Amino acid sequence: RRRMAEETRLARERETINAFSDFGNVYNFKKDFNYAYKTEAGLTEDIVREISGQKDEPAWMLEERLKSLELFYTIDYPDWGPDISELQMDNIITYVRPDAGLKADWSEVPEDIKDTFDRLGIPEAEKTSLAGVGAQYDSEVVYHSIQEELVKQGVVYTDFDTALKEHEDIVRKHFMKLIPPTDHKFAALHGAVWSGGSFVYVPAGVDVKIPLQSYFRLNAPGAGQFEHTLIIVEKGAKVHFIEGCSAPKYNVANLHAGAVELFVGDEATLTYSTIENWSKNMYNMNTKRSVVGKNGTMNWVTGSFGSHTSCLYPMTILQGEGAHCEFTGVTFAGKGQFLDTGSKVVHNAPHTTSNIDSKSLSKSGGVCIYRGAVIINEKAEGAKSNVSCESLMLDEISQSDTIPAIIVKNDNIDLGHEAKIGRISDEAVYYLMSRGLSEEEARAMLVRGFVEPVSKALPLEYAVEMNNLINLELKGSLK
Repeated sequence: RRRMAEETRLARERETINAFSDFGNVYNFKKDFNYAYKTEAGLTEDIVREISGQKDEPAWMLEERLKSLELFYTIDYPDWGPDISELQMDNIITYVRPDAGLKADWSEVPEDIKDTFDRLGIPEAEKTSLAGVGAQYDSEVVYHSIQEELVKQGVVYTDFDTALKEHEDIVRKHFMKLIPPTDHKFAALHGAVWSGGSFVYVPAGVDVKIPLQSYFRLNAPGAGQFEHTLIIVEKGAKVHFIEGCSAPKYNVANLHAGAVELFVGDEATLTYSTIENWSKNMYNMNTKRSVVGKNGTMNWVTGSFGSHTSCLYPMTILQGEGAHCEFTGVTFAGKGQFLDTGSKVVHNAPHTTSNIDSKSLSKSGGVCIYRGAVIINEKAEGAKSNVSCESLMLDEISQSDTIPAIIVKNDNIDLGHEAKIGRISDEAVYYLMSRGLSEEEARAMLVRGFVEPVSKALPLEYAVEMNNLINLELKGSLK
């Protein structure tokens, strides 16, 4: 009887391992590199003009691109953080237009691209749990849809290129205002070669009860993806936006340098959730920033699992009295990964509040760095902020550090900061094993418990996806 029970257990373990392998293949499969048009590798004025011309943009946008290009040449690469010396812009293709136009009917998307997103589960998610979906393939959005009911309420959800044509005044007012090209070298790069992305406008008082999602897939080897996301949530409105990212692994460097600009009005609420599973040849240099009005709320939920190197620090500017920010994030670094992530909050008004809950896991020599900042300025009377950084190392060769910066310019505030770095408790593993779990199952359970705050903050389907990614990363690493 014991032998039969053991055989049953082993069979289940094999099924689980196969399931994890299949889940990994969901992200790492490759398609032939087909395209309708692409620029040469490198970054020159001719290439920037070429991208703008291909898009038939207004003259002011080309001017913005060229100003950003000039700044890119003058701003130095960051001299702190991860080593990015192997990233050579001369080898990066900045624009790849897929062999497909923008469609609103999934059946009209070309078969090879449609198969990619079918395997990622995008159409199925749209049917069951999303109010709108955008899908970008390389440098352009190939599919976009939104429920008719939201359109009747005045909600706009479209790709950024369409927004530039149909809502030019709004785009011009907000584009690169939160993330100016002067900010850092990769912001300047983005301003010069951006392509694709999403535009969301939610009118005052409208509650979008079902999430919107955009998914970004980079298929081209040696290319960059530079999507621009702009979300405007007017007074008293609510929306949840989900961003998914993935790419197959190549033996050449790929680059992601998107930009996300979020404008949250008075008494409005925006939740921005991200599950990133870039391939481990990707340099992820994304920039995300929000500004929040009076009594507004900005919620960040972030899961970072992929890329060779990441520098990602979502930033919130609490501009109105009583504005609030929540940041909940988990980062998982394995062999060959250096993930430098965190959060920034600026308190610019009285009685603003923020909570930062950051967790990281590292294994097989991976490096996780928390790099965050809380700035409480003179006018932020009565502000409150709490920062918690927890790191879990799964072996003796991995690395984890916390590098917080706290700047306080007002004495009448309440601020707390705590950081904890450790390993899985042998006592806890022993206790779980005494209850019938194997050592591997016990350790995996402790890891899932460690990241539970992030799982709880996600819709069910995406919490399942994140847990599957964690299981995939853990496979074979907890012995």
